[in-house]
Amino acid sequence: MSETVSLNSLLTALRAAAEATRLRLLAILARNELTVTELTRIMGQSQPRISRHLKLMCEAHLLHRHQEGSWVLYGIADSGPAAHIVQELISLLPDEDHEMDRDAQRLQSIQREHMRAATAYFEENARAWDDIRKLYVAEVEVEKAMLLAIDDMEVSYLLDLGTGTGRVLEIFSPSIQRGLGIDLSREMLAVARSKLESSNITNCQVRYGNIYGLAVDSGSVDVVTIHHVLHFLDDPAAVIKEAVRTLKSGGRVLIVDFAPHHVETLREVHAHRRLGFSDDEVNTWLHRAGAKSLALHHLSTKQSDAADQLVVTLWVGQTH
Repeated sequence: MSETVSLNSLLTALRAAAEATRLRLLAILARNELTVTELTRIMGQSQPRISRHLKLMCEAHLLHRHQEGSWVLYGIADSGPAAHIVQELISLLPDEDHEMDRDAQRLQSIQREHMRAATAYFEENARAWDDIRKLYVAEVEVEKAMLLAIDDMEVSYLLDLGTGTGRVLEIFSPSIQRGLGIDLSREMLAVARSKLESSNITNCQVRYGNIYGLAVDSGSVDVVTIHHVLHFLDDPAAVIKEAVRTLKSGGRVLIVDFAPHHVETLREVHAHRRLGFSDDEVNTWLHRAGAKSLALHHLSTKQSDAADQLVVTLWVGQTH
């Protein structure tokens, strides 16, 4: 282990994990950060009982919890000695177990619900999506910062994940040889194709696809952009890892999303899964994916109501 763990903390962690339900919780939370309500559905147990298990494992530092507005999300420890213990315990779990297999199936069901909700929202708002974004994002500032982030590069291939209406491809098209946008909403792709055609942009195309598993060769892309996509996702870290996989040595990933905030209407009305991301969180994901944090920029939005002020962050990562 790279960090020293005391005998007392090791015993505390092992006692906290030494129960069937708690081991199942570790296995499922290794796949996704989830709320108590979602875990109750997956585990088929009462909320008070699940909450007691979570509290015990948080106290033993096997899990972390963070609050986003009215939601509390739980996940496995990602730093400190306990993180090593968690990984060792998970590696020892059986590959085949009836209860754990059922837990995984229920998790997939919840993930499909999240995906359907987000897809339905996109399809309902596809035509007005750019106007909706302007309510929250100072687009001119963000687009300028994104372009400056690759101003010193020659970009032969740019990949835009969750391309939506294709706006990112539009702004980068004069600066790149080839651009490809990936999205899971056919409605969004129809709008993007129409916009690219009407703007006579011939070096960029869009394709239907899942950004968790890209049909793109490893080490083949110069720049990946992820523009206001992570907050819709169950597993943002997995998408960042997949994005970095596609990059050439010295390639860059540009991530645009909100800093942490408490604007619940974005979750309630606009299907946001997460209420923003901290710099440490995104930089940790980049590091684990095999990239270094090259730069970050915090950009204010045009909100006039101080209570609803949002900050947009551009994180730039680069492969070694």
